[in-house]
Amino acid sequence: MPVLHSTKNLEVVVPPTATTEGVGIFEYTDTYSVFRFGPMPDTIPGKGEAVCRMAAFTFAMLEAAGVRTHFRRYIAPNRIEFSLARVPDPADPPPAGAESYLVPVQVLFRNEVPQGSSVHRRLADGTMVPADVGLRHIPAVGEILPRPILEYATMLGDTNEIIGVDEAQRLSGLTNHLFREMRDTAITVNKLLTAHANERGLRHCDGKAEFVVSRGKLMVADSPGTPDESRLLFDGVHCGKQVLRNWYVNNGLEVPVTRWIAAGVPRHHWPEPARLPPHFVPVMSDLYRSLSETWTGERRWNVPDLRSATRAVAELIDQ
Repeated sequence: MPVLHSTKNLEVVVPPTATTEGVGIFEYTDTYSVFRFGPMPDTIPGKGEAVCRMAAFTFAMLEAAGVRTHFRRYIAPNRIEFSLARVPDPADPPPAGAESYLVPVQVLFRNEVPQGSSVHRRLADGTMVPADVGLRHIPAVGEILPRPILEYATMLGDTNEIIGVDEAQRLSGLTNHLFREMRDTAITVNKLLTAHANERGLRHCDGKAEFVVSRGKLMVADSPGTPDESRLLFDGVHCGKQVLRNWYVNNGLEVPVTRWIAAGVPRHHWPEPARLPPHFVPVMSDLYRSLSETWTGERRWNVPDLRSATRAVAELIDQ
C-alpha cells in the first residue's frame, strides 16, 4: 500500500515486525517541501530521478567504506528498495533491546553556517551561544567552523526540536554502546560526504543522518548525501531547496507552519502557498539534474554543467 511522504512515496512490500525487517520501496517524486508544509503546489520535472540516483550512489559509497545502510537495490529510474523498520510512537520511546525500529532521533552535522542555517536564528534569539559551535564570536554567514559539530533533533513530530545528548539517548531507546556507535557513524558519514563533495567542487555545509536498528545493529537510513538531506553549495550558490525557500521569503510569501501549529490550526485548514513563477521551474530542474550528474559522475541528461546551472540560479535570484 503506497504511503505519501513530503517528497517520497513509500510502498510497504513486506511489513516489518517487532523482531524482523520488512521491505519497502521509496519512489522519489518531483515534489519539493519547504517550511515543513509538505508537498508544495509546483513540481520540478526530473527532481525525483536526480535525487534518487544521488541517494543510490551515496548508499553504495557508504557501504564500500564499511558503513551499514538499509539500502537493498536501485530500481530505475526513481525508486530504491530498502530494509523497512517499524516507526515507534513518538510519545513512547522504544524499550531497550528493541529489535527493529526507526530511531526517532536524527543526528545533525555542521561544517559551516551558511545562509539559511538554523544556527543564525538560534544565536539571534539566544537559544544558542557561540561556544556551542566552538566559536568565541557570532559567526558570519558562510563561516567555516573550526571543527564539525554534532547535534540531535527529534524527527517524528510536527516540528523537529533540537535536544540535548541525554534526551536524545532517552528518546532513541539505544544502549550506551549503540548510542556511541550512532554518534561515531554520523561523524564517519559526514567525513565521507564532505570528502566526496570536495572532490566534485562542492561544499557540504551541513546535513543529517537517520538510523534504523535491525537485529541489534544500526543502519544508516533515508537519503544521505542528497539535497533533501544535506546543504550543498557550488560557487557560493545553494544547490537545492534553500533556493526555493529563499524565493518565498524574499517575496514575503513565507509559509508560517510553526505559527499555525502553535495556534492549533488543523492541517486541512492551512492555506495553499503561492506558486512559483513559471520561468523558475526549468531553472531548478536543470539545477537538480546537473547536481546529480556532478555527484554521481553519470551523464544522463542534456543539461548545463553545474557552473552554468548555478549561474542561472544566481541570475534568477537577482531579478
